[in-house]
Amino acid sequence: MCICINCIYVHDCSTYEQIRKQHNKLKTVINKKFEAADPIVYVNISNFSDATNIDWDIIECLSFVEKPGYWVI
Repeated sequence: MCICINCIYVHDCSTYEQIRKQHNKLKTVINKKFEAADPIVYVNISNFSDATNIDWDIIECLSFVEKPGYWVI
């Protein structure tokens, strides 16, 4: 699970926006103003029959400031 959903910077972070883009395959311009410091991205690749699933998650970030549930706002 991506730690970003419990971070105070979730709405402004360009790194989280990039992860969302990878999840949803969005073709949007990333113009978020906050740059995360040293995020560690975990990429899990799973093969099911004839389909490949790729899951992207940020598991560590020096900019992380906990605010549980802030992403819901």
